[in-house]
Amino acid sequence: MSNLEEKYKILEFTEFGDERGSLVVAEGDKDVPFEIKRVFYMYGSDPDIIRGQHANRQSEFVLINVSGSSKVRVDNGFEEKIIELNKPRMGLYLSTMIWKDMYDFSEDSVLLVLASTHYDGQEYIRDYDAFLREVGAAK
Repeated sequence: MSNLEEKYKILEFTEFGDERGSLVVAEGDKDVPFEIKRVFYMYGSDPDIIRGQHANRQSEFVLINVSGSSKVRVDNGFEEKIIELNKPRMGLYLSTMIWKDMYDFSEDSVLLVLASTHYDGQEYIRDYDAFLREVGAAK
C-alpha cells in the first residue's frame, strides 16, 4: 500500500508582476520535477464533464489551470483526495500510477498539462478495476 501524499504534490510557481500584468515561470527539471516532453491543454469542457479517468505506468504530469478553475480527484487505489486548481501559479504534480479525474471546469477553464513522456497509449490504464488490480488494491 502506497501513501497517497507520496504520489502528488502542490507546486507554487514564481510569479512576477507589475503594471503590465503578471508572468508565471515553470521550467522543466527546475520548477517542474522532470524534463518536459509533451504539453497539451483542455478547454471548453462543461462543468459536468469528467476528463482523465486513467492512470499512467510511466508518465508524470503537472496540471496547471492557467485560466479559470477545475478540480482533480487523485486516487492511488487505497485513498483519494480532491484538489482544486484555481490559481495560474499553482501546479499539481502527479507521479506514475495514480488515477486522475478532472472535473467541475469553470466556463473559462484552460487546464494546461506538462508531461514527462511523449504519448504512448500502451502505458495508459483506462479501466479502474484493472488499475486496482495492478496496484494491489483489488478486493
